Parts: sequence; structure tokens; C-alpha cells
Amino acid sequence: MEKKLNNRHALVLSKEYPQANFTWIITLIISLLFLANSFSFKTGDMNTFVFALFIAYLAASLLQFYITRRMKRDLLLHGVIQKKTRRLGYVQLLSLLTGNVFAAAFAFNLINERKTPEYTFAVYTFLTQLFVIAISAMNMFKPYVTDTFPAAMVVLLGIAVFDVAVLIIVAKSVGEVEAPRSMAIMAVIILLTALTGNLFALVLGWSLLLKSMSNDRSRILKWNVMWEKITRNSTAALGMFFIILMLTISIVSRYTFDYSLAVENDYGNILQSPSLAYPFGTDNFGRDVFSRIVFGARISLIVGFASTVIPAVIGGFLGGIAGYYSSRTDNLIMRVLDVLYAIPGILLAIAIIAAFGANTVNLIIALSVGSIPTYARTMRANVLMVSNYDFVDSARALGTSDLAIIFKQVVPNSMAPMIVKSTLTIGGAVIATSSLSYLGLGVEPHIPEWGNILRVGSTYLESHSYLAVFPGLAIILLVLSFNFLGDGLRDALDPRLD
Repeated sequence: MEKKLNNRHALVLSKEYPQANFTWIITLIISLLFLANSFSFKTGDMNTFVFALFIAYLAASLLQFYITRRMKRDLLLHGVIQKKTRRLGYVQLLSLLTGNVFAAAFAFNLINERKTPEYTFAVYTFLTQLFVIAISAMNMFKPYVTDTFPAAMVVLLGIAVFDVAVLIIVAKSVGEVEAPRSMAIMAVIILLTALTGNLFALVLGWSLLLKSMSNDRSRILKWNVMWEKITRNSTAALGMFFIILMLTISIVSRYTFDYSLAVENDYGNILQSPSLAYPFGTDNFGRDVFSRIVFGARISLIVGFASTVIPAVIGGFLGGIAGYYSSRTDNLIMRVLDVLYAIPGILLAIAIIAAFGANTVNLIIALSVGSIPTYARTMRANVLMVSNYDFVDSARALGTSDLAIIFKQVVPNSMAPMIVKSTLTIGGAVIATSSLSYLGLGVEPHIPEWGNILRVGSTYLESHSYLAVFPGLAIILLVLSFNFLGDGLRDALDPRLD
């Protein structure tokens, strides 16, 4: 009886079992979406490629369901997942051929029984690189590509091979709190590969340097605990994967995509249906929608990050001053910000753009101004709480200046809620950017931005719906990814949660 209870306890505590359930359910849902889009009810035609994707995803979901049942049985009977079950992960890796990142990420986690944060980073570093190569490789079917395409693809493939080697070495050599000192050189090379925008490589390289060079076990354990909380959350990990994938492809696209295909009119290829040459079709000017969405990711990310960082810095500074000093200073700052807060953010943005013109810089300023009061309020509340802690009173007693206390003691200990809020509100900034561009008040109309692309596609919903579906999906996925990552960061940085 006691053994049975212990095995059920193992099932509850297993980190892999919830991920297995999530994987097969989401894969099944995607397969049904492919099935629904493989048949045209108007014409009665069937898209064989989409139907083949339905078959592949359905097979992956059935295999994942079988693995999930095997895992549950192993945990109930033995308390651990058996090696025979883990070997099924090698079969599940075939899902990479269909771009199924859900099943592939789970397969890597299933194969390796000892999963350190570095192993998870290495897995997502490789998956990000692989997807960047796959997206860039679609340009081979176009009539012409940029001159730097061959060299860039060779470099990307070389980095992918290096990432595989790193993944194998990390799986075998890196422990919970230590790594061989010889890995410091490899960590530096990994950090250099992060120049492509793959932030997973940045975190992986820094983590390997920390474990190979530092003897501070408590610091390493805190690092491990924080990232384990994030990676344990499947939606947060996948959200981070999509954000970093968009960031990487927006940087790499400068060398693998031809910008002229996204902005120059091609009247010989107007309103082409999706094909290998034009995966997302072409718009009413013959521009490649696939290239426009790729280049549009750069605009959305730049505006989203900039319009979040600027109000976070300004609002954080004002909120920190208001929360630390006397009620007179607090009232002066907060009442002025209350006036600004009383104006709806979207109306304020429209007014600023209408007054100064529609361009990227004005769009960032317009979105930033309206967000300052919310960040100031968040920081003020945190500073009011932290200012009453004993270490702040000790700093005052030692004669430390107020500014030093604010920026060295109070603000650093108030940053966790600000980081979470920033991550959650970037999604809102992306939506606001697309909304204003859709209304013609965002970036210039000819620039490939997701709102601009959606505005053009909305006029062809009945005849060429894909022109609106693809940019709409891109906006939805990016916003959801930021929201999922924000939820994961909130759980990881909240000391009240285990």
C-alpha cells in the first residue's frame, strides 16, 4: 500500500507527465486545424500538402498519446519512467520534419533523464536555429534571392552543427551546480553565436560560464531554480521560443531575404495563391506576403520593446522618487501623472500621431507617453513597501545618501514586478502598433508592418482570405507568447510560490 502511494506521489510530482499531456493535446488540435483547411467547401478541391500535414500531425499526436500512457503506467508501477519509454523519444524526434516544435521539445526532454537548465537551453537553442534555417530556406524556391543568401545559409548550418555538438556535451557533462572548467571556452563561442539574435544561446553561454568559473553554489542554485520554474511551464517556454525565433529571424533576414520582394511592386504576380515560391501568397501589388511578414516582425518587435522600455524607465524613475520621498513630492508627481492617466492611451496616441505625422519614431513616442503613469504607479507601490525594510533603515543609519539608497537598495529590490509587467504589456504594445497601422496612423503605409499587411488583406477576406489570416496569426501568436512568458516570469520571480 505504501509503495502504491509513493508511486502515485511520483506521478503527481513528475514534471514530464503534464508536458506530455499538453503536447499530445495541442498536436491533435493543430492536426484538426490542418484537416479543416485541407478541403475547400466552395470548390470541392482538396489541398494534398495540407492533408499530408494533417496525417503527420495526427500520427505524432497518437504516438504522443501512447507515450503519455506509457509514462503514466511507469510512474504508477515503478515510480520512474523506464528506459524503454524514454527511447520512444527518438521516434518522436521525427516530428521535426513537419515543424512540430511541441513534440520535438518534449522528445528531447524525454530522451535525457537528467535535465539541467543548460540542457533545456541547448535544446531550444538548436530548435531555434533549425527553424531559422527552415524559414530562410524557403527563399530557394523564389525566382531570385539576395546575394548574401548562400554565405548566410552556410554560416547558419555551421552554427546548427555546433549547437548539436553543444547539446550532446551538455547532456553528458553538465551537472546541477558544476561544469568542467574546459567548457568556459565553449561558452564564449556560444555567446558569440547569440549575435544572430538567438537569446537562448546567450542564456546558455552565461549559465555555462557561471557553472564552470564560479564556486558560489547558492548563486548557481538560485539561477537553476528560477529557470526551472520558467521551463517547467510549457506555455511559457514555448512563448519564449516564439519570441526569440521572431527576434532571430528578424536579424538574420537581412542576409537571407531580399527586401525588394517585400516592398517593390510586381504586377506580373498579383494575388498569387500560396505556393513554394510564395508560401503566403502575394498581395494586390504583387509583393511577397511571406517576406513582408518576416520583415514586419522587426518593426513590431522594435516598436513593442521601445514603447515598453521608455515608459518603464521614465515611469520607474518617477515612481521611485514619489514612493521614497515625502508626501508633498509624492502628491506633486502622482497628481501630474493622474492627469495624463485620465486620457485614454489609444486616443492620446492618435492625437500625437495626427499632430506630428505617422512614422515609426512618432509611433514609439505616442505609445510610450500614455504608458508612463501605469509604470510609475507600479514602481511607487513597490518602493513604498521596500522602503520599510530593515536594510533600508540600516543604510539610512550609516549616512548613505537618499539617491544611493533609492538606486542601490530600493529600486533593485522592486524590479521583479516591473519586469513581469513589462513582459505582459509588450503584447499590448504590439496590438496597439498593429491597430494604429491598420487605421493608417502607424508606420508609413509602404513599410512591411503586420498592421499594414492586415489592412491590405482585410479588403480581400472573401476572395483571398490568406492575405489577412497569416498576418493576423502572426500578431496573435506574438501577443500570446509575451503573455505566456509574462505569466511564467511572474511565477518564477514571486517568492511566495514554490
